[in-house]
Parts: sequence; C-alpha cells; structure tokens
Amino acid sequence: MYNMTMLKERYLTPYILNDLKEKMVFVGGPRQVGKTTLCRDFVGTFFKNSAYFNWDNRADRKMIMAATWPGDAELLIFDEIHKYKKWKRLIKGEYDRYKEKFKFLITGSARLDVYRRGGDSLQGRYHYYRLHPFTLAEIEKPSGNYSVLGELILDQNFYKDTLNTLDTFGGFPEPFTRQSSRQLRRWHNEKIERMFREDIQDIEAIRDIGNMKLLSDMLPAKVGASLSLNSIREDLEVSHRAVTHWMNVLEVFYYHFRIYPYASKKIRSLKKEPKLYLWDWSEVEDEARRFENLIASHLLKFAHFITDQEGYRAELYYLKDVDKREVDFLMTIDGKPWFAVEVKLNDTALSPNLLYFRDRLSIPYVYQVVKKDKVDLLADGARILSAGRFLAGLI
Repeated sequence: MYNMTMLKERYLTPYILNDLKEKMVFVGGPRQVGKTTLCRDFVGTFFKNSAYFNWDNRADRKMIMAATWPGDAELLIFDEIHKYKKWKRLIKGEYDRYKEKFKFLITGSARLDVYRRGGDSLQGRYHYYRLHPFTLAEIEKPSGNYSVLGELILDQNFYKDTLNTLDTFGGFPEPFTRQSSRQLRRWHNEKIERMFREDIQDIEAIRDIGNMKLLSDMLPAKVGASLSLNSIREDLEVSHRAVTHWMNVLEVFYYHFRIYPYASKKIRSLKKEPKLYLWDWSEVEDEARRFENLIASHLLKFAHFITDQEGYRAELYYLKDVDKREVDFLMTIDGKPWFAVEVKLNDTALSPNLLYFRDRLSIPYVYQVVKKDKVDLLADGARILSAGRFLAGLI
C-alpha cells in the first residue's frame, strides 16, 4: 500500500508555484484526480495565508458573488467556479484589480480551456495546466529528465510491483492508495454518478441523460479500437448529432480522450475514426486493452506536460495506412515525429510495422513496450523493453 503523505507533492506543484509569480494559474482535470488536495497543500506550505472557495458550497458562493476576500490572504483559490455562467468576467475583473496583492489559482473538473471561451477574454492573464492521475514516473520519482526530440532517458529499474498496482487500480489517488477491489468497484459507480449528477447537469442541458449514461457504459469495451459514432448511434437508436454531442461532453469532463491517425502523404495514411481511451483505465476489463490504455494515458500526460510547461505543441497520434499496417502511438513535437510506441502484452518479437513507419516517416526513436518483466533488447535499432522501465522515462 502507498502512503499518501509520500505522494503528497504532485508533479505540477513546482511549476504552478513558479507560474503564480507572474500570472493566474488554471488547473483542469477529472473529478477526484487530486486538484483540491494539490491546491490546499499550498496553504501553510508555500503561502502563509490563503483562502479557498468552492462554487459548490453555498457560503463560498455568497462570498464569491460579493467579491469579499480576506485582507491578509496571499493566495485565492477558486474551485469549480466554471459552473458560474459569468465566471470569466468575474475572475478577470478581480485579477485586474488585485493582481498586485493576491495570487489566483483556479481549478475545475471540466476543460477550462473550453469553458474559458466567449465573453471577456482572459488571454495573457493565466497559464493552464492539466492534472493527470498518478503515473509510474510520478510515483517512483526517477530522475524525470527528458530532452524534447531526444532519446528517452530510461531508468535502470523495472518497477514491476508499481506497474501491476497501476494496471489493476488505475492512477486516481483514492483507489490507487487503498488497493481494494471492493472499494474500486464502489468508487467507479460513485464517480460516474457524481459526474452526471453534479458536473455535467450543472453546465450542460442534456435532454436524454439516460441514453448518455448508457453511452458511458459502452465505452470501456471500445478502448483501443477505431471508434465509429454511427455504430454507437445504431446501438442506442438515437441521432448522430446526439451521440456526437454526448461524446464531446464526456471528453470535456475528462471521462475519455481520443487520438487520431497521423496524416502524411509518405504513408498513404487513413483519415478516418479516432481511437478511444479512458482517463481511468481501471474501468477496462480486458487485460490487453487496459494495458494499452495505461500506456496511452502515460503518453498523454507526457504530451500535455510538454505542451503546458514547455510551450511546444506535443501531440499524440496513432499510425495506420490503407494497407492496414498499424502502430499504436506516435508522439510529435510541432508536427514533427519524435518517437513511436507499439504495445504488446508479452510478444518480444519486433513488430515489422514499427520499422516500416520509422523508415517512411523518419521517426528518430521507436519502442516496443511489453508488460512482461525484465525485458530490454535492441533489434534493428528499435528498443524492446518492459513497460516499467519505459514509463519511468516519462512524467
């Protein structure tokens, strides 16, 4: 079992602290990923006096609307304030008035980069981060060094136990630290119910919430496969427009994410459906799909961190051409291929598709990542290695 006090400082903490010196900081992320804990850990640790306001709390709402702040506070924390329709105008006005006195930290369980649009612009006043669940590198605290567009700096350990715990219980703090299958099942049910009851319906007008819940029930079985909205529409017997809207809403609230095929004339790439993954891979029952989702989530966290902190445009794709050759993941920086990853449970025979796409797209580094422990091989310039060692080289 993992002690939360050992995992208290999240990977974003030092970067948020540094950015608060010059601008507001927005932190988005799924429900129960640790946003509130991260913010409250700033209180007393990094700031002598601060004030925390949660829009879901009635007394806090009154203070927010009255714009009443403690005079001795150094940091103001606003949680879930995006649920207020005019939140952008309020925050902009208070920041412009008090930016010399207070630091501003805003968090939310929806994508604040979506809900910040419209109305008064906040452009130039904030830095935006996406907080992800725990990953292997964050838990084990290896060096954390990386060189953008360089070869991944891999640790010497394999971290088998941590990998197995993450695979089973996911990376959300509560189930990961408790490591109880019964608690995990209860946590899944309660998390999804609260997402619909307290988050989605507070912001979105969903007429057919019952079918939208059925849609969320279907998605874990579709992880790792090409996603056909038309097929889902037929199963639910609803319009294509409704399914598209529901999928977008679930994505905004960090239930799932989609990655798209990388487009290039060099490989006659497909421009069709994306592949779908869940932010909480522990919901996926099939072992191979769950393991692929775990790798996808670690890579997405790495891409988001490089984008949010370094300012590069890091994006995650998959590779597939008209001849049905496929590789699970491709990381790019400002549109330029960086490294490709093929995921296998135990197969250490090098996938020929990795070499094909590497040569066609001039991908600098290619990795075949396996769940099998204590594997690290070099074949035709490709690295075949255990997931624990590979993931320790990310964030």
